[in-house]
Amino acid sequence: MDSSSIIQALIGGVLIGTAAALLLWLTGHVAGISGIIGRVLFAAKKPDEFVWRLLFLIGLVIGAKLYYLGYGAAPTGREYFPAWLLIVSGLLVGFGSSLGKGCTSGHGVCGLGRLSLRSLVATLVFLSVAILTTTIVRHVFGLGGVNG
Repeated sequence: MDSSSIIQALIGGVLIGTAAALLLWLTGHVAGISGIIGRVLFAAKKPDEFVWRLLFLIGLVIGAKLYYLGYGAAPTGREYFPAWLLIVSGLLVGFGSSLGKGCTSGHGVCGLGRLSLRSLVATLVFLSVAILTTTIVRHVFGLGGVNG
């Protein structure tokens, strides 16, 4: 990892932490992306609840676009992953977020920052399942490698 990658990672971490802290401080809401998306799509009944969530999501997309404009091309997809696997993976992540009452941003970034024991347990489960899943997908099924 070169020094520019370290600086970019540091800046990204500071921006994510700042955005999460500002959202909590200004609105009292945790920046759990799966919950924000879910309520934009399915559950926001009050217009002001819908608007801040939609604006937050638009800001995520615009922020990523500005980063790519400033630092080069957007990352490319993984050609060696079959589409069915990506679809199944996305559905499982959504199910896991619902089951865990939050996602990695809600528990891992915001919950750990608030010293939540529940978020610590959830984050440890997320990481353990991710390691296990990666091991199975790569070494049992032989998918996901550059030559896989």
